[in-house]
Amino acid sequence: MNSNKNLLIFLSFFILSNCKTNSNKYIGSIEIINDNAYRFISSSSKVEILASGFSWSEGPVWSSKLNGVIFTDVPENKAYLWTEKNGLEIFLDPSGKTGYSKNSANGGANGLIINSEGELILCQHGDRRLAKLKNWPSKNPEFETIVDNYNGNILNSPNDLAISKDGSIFFTDPPYGLANQDLDSLKEINFNGVYKFKDNKLKLLINNLSRPNGIALSNDENFLYVANSDKNIPIINVYEISNDTLINEKVFFDGSKLAKTNKGLFDGLKIHSSGTIFATGPGGVLIIDNTGAHIGTINPGSRVANCAFDKKEDFLYMTSDNNLTRIKINYDPLSY
Repeated sequence: MNSNKNLLIFLSFFILSNCKTNSNKYIGSIEIINDNAYRFISSSSKVEILASGFSWSEGPVWSSKLNGVIFTDVPENKAYLWTEKNGLEIFLDPSGKTGYSKNSANGGANGLIINSEGELILCQHGDRRLAKLKNWPSKNPEFETIVDNYNGNILNSPNDLAISKDGSIFFTDPPYGLANQDLDSLKEINFNGVYKFKDNKLKLLINNLSRPNGIALSNDENFLYVANSDKNIPIINVYEISNDTLINEKVFFDGSKLAKTNKGLFDGLKIHSSGTIFATGPGGVLIIDNTGAHIGTINPGSRVANCAFDKKEDFLYMTSDNNLTRIKINYDPLSY
């Protein structure tokens, strides 16, 4: 028993020694396209590296309970917590592949969100479900299934999610968590959907996007934004929400030109309290105003998977390939 305990301690130390906390190290660049970007950042703003050494960092969410950011390392089936006080810690191991569902790939959790009751909700690639973490924080995580199928067919691999004030969960379900994606023999649904889960019922909202990925609700919850991470169709769509359906589909932002000269595809996105969209995509995190105008870019030096604000919106945290980074946000609604 003691030998097993010592082995676990050694493995945890080995993992953390390879995923290092970095202080006062900076990377990347800032591009100001329109003066309105100065409401949030300046050309002298710096992207700070907080931790590095991950395979593919994803899904950041701010936890007021822990006063830090929780994020995932998808290929490694782990989640981490970074705080100002303690730096980097392993938060979940495993994070999203527990053997619950058939899957030949090894990925763990991807997108994360904390609901109004303080519960952590996970998009679990490996287990192909939405799940809730029970009794957290915990060194021996247990998960409760929220939903794992559509009309009896196992979900592809839930990727990202948003929650409305009434508790409805909107989530995307591309095939990225399957070893052969659309061609995987375990794929049971012949499209990559966007769904709404409410009152134990799952409703299909969108089935015509090739790679639905990042998702966000407008602040008034009248509109739903969905990023399509397809290099041939790199767009962010916006839909008007009408009861349990989506209407008036429009391309909110077309990244075709950016994708020709910049690395990265549209992935996670978050909406600032001002209504401005911070969308990961070609070239970094694109700052897009509510009319769809690209006003600036935060480039953390590598492809960016997702981003999240802290509670006060003082910082934007970014999961960028093998790094966790952040940038100071100095919001001034009266600037320019």
